[in-house]
Amino acid sequence: MADDQDKDSKTEEASEKKIKDSLDKGKTPFSKETPILFSLLATMFVMTFFMSERIVAAGQQLASMMDQSVNYDLSNSGDIYWLVQRVIFVTGAVTLPLFAALIVAGITGSAAQNPPVPVAERIKPQLSRISLVKGWQRIFSAKGLVEFAKSMGKIIFAAVLAGLVLHDLVPRMIEGLYTEAPTFLASVKGLLLKLMGAIIFAMVLIAGADFMWTRYQWKVDLRMTRQEVKDEVKQSQGDPLMKARLRSTAQDRARRRMMNAVPGATLVIANPTHLSIALRYDPGRDAAPVVVAKGRDLIALRIRELAEKNGVPVFQNVELARAMYKNVSIDQIIPTEFFKAVAELVSIVRRRAEKS
Repeated sequence: MADDQDKDSKTEEASEKKIKDSLDKGKTPFSKETPILFSLLATMFVMTFFMSERIVAAGQQLASMMDQSVNYDLSNSGDIYWLVQRVIFVTGAVTLPLFAALIVAGITGSAAQNPPVPVAERIKPQLSRISLVKGWQRIFSAKGLVEFAKSMGKIIFAAVLAGLVLHDLVPRMIEGLYTEAPTFLASVKGLLLKLMGAIIFAMVLIAGADFMWTRYQWKVDLRMTRQEVKDEVKQSQGDPLMKARLRSTAQDRARRRMMNAVPGATLVIANPTHLSIALRYDPGRDAAPVVVAKGRDLIALRIRELAEKNGVPVFQNVELARAMYKNVSIDQIIPTEFFKAVAELVSIVRRRAEKS
């Protein structure tokens, strides 16, 4: 009951981080029917293009061995070993290409779904894998029942399709008893290829449906609750409250640093109380006037207060203050369009300093 409620609460699609974590742990969508389909295609390919001549050659070799059986001396184990080795070599020459094709097809069918990646998590021992209770729950879980239904549907579908294709099997086999061996074998080969074709057609439909189902089910299993989404956002971007606190602390430090630079400014431009911009110009240090502080409302008043307290000239120029406030940045040289206006104010400050 708790699992059903938990599943119902998972209404959000999986995030990129959760998908990546799932892939890193080896939890990937995997269709068991796809490698089977690849194996059947490989079997069909080998039987069509490689098996015929090999089977004929193997049959001839085995027939020759049977004809010469009276000449074999099987009085000791060495002779028996030689005979068994010879039979294995003859049959192996027929079956080896098929086994090799099946191995390659199985690996290809798995790799085609997901790129092979070594994952230590998959091979780490887990008690749940050998637990009878967990195993029983897996068998009779919703996924277990779905797998059972898929297997039964696959068997029934393939059996019905094979029955439709091979409806005339018995008459053709009886007819083959009255024909020559090569003709009969060719007929059997045609029936086998026809049966393989029908089974492969069925598996294409089954594997295609299973491929889409496993990916859909994988995405459903990765769904998240709204709380999980919020927690992940907090982990990836940080707690909003903590970020706001850190941002406020950084702003306070920047404001104190800015206020500490006001007493060393050359002049302040004000509007008259809403905006204030403090500039520093030291020919031996600065290539052009530098903005050391700026602010509005209460901060503007504080800048003016510090400037007046430390003897820094304050010029009231509404238009210049507004234009500069929008276009200047702290600790940066003023834009070129303000050079002329600021130069006039700097010259006034110098003349006052010379008179005093």
